[in-house]
Amino acid sequence: MQFIINLLVFDAAWFLTVKGAAMGFPWLGPVVTLAVLLYHLRTSPQPSAELRLAAFALFLGFLTDSLLLATGWIAYPNGQWIPGAAPYWIIMMWVLFATTLNVSMRWLHGRPRLAALLGAVGGPVSYLAGAKIGAMTFVATAPAVVALAIAWGAAMPLLMQVAARLEAMERSGRNTYALESSSHA
Repeated sequence: MQFIINLLVFDAAWFLTVKGAAMGFPWLGPVVTLAVLLYHLRTSPQPSAELRLAAFALFLGFLTDSLLLATGWIAYPNGQWIPGAAPYWIIMMWVLFATTLNVSMRWLHGRPRLAALLGAVGGPVSYLAGAKIGAMTFVATAPAVVALAIAWGAAMPLLMQVAARLEAMERSGRNTYALESSSHA
């Protein structure tokens, strides 16, 4: 059930974020993402690992989308917060995506080739959908789609590996603490 809820919440939040940016309300994305992240952390068995994963995704998204913006192959009508940097709403989409990595996307843990393939296809498709809604524009579609495929083909297995590693570290830290506490009793 958590799988389905996670997927539906992500899809709804993705749509609200993109539609908000298209309609001139780029602030809606971060507000929605923050609400989703807070809910996710509240329901997660490892909230500190999930928070670190979200921070990593935020950093990776900032770098990836800012580099893509720098190519001039895409343009955003609003949400620029630092000249030359990707808009804040699209960077927050990476945080939103991070909330799926240990829930509805968990089945990709340990499958880096499949994660790369899905990233290489799903990443560009997501951006093409965002452009169709009006949140962004492809100035040079072919090179932008190729760059997105490469970026997401690399980012997806990296995100999955980080998600699994942070989760394992948290679990092992909790188990160590639990063992120490029970041995003193």
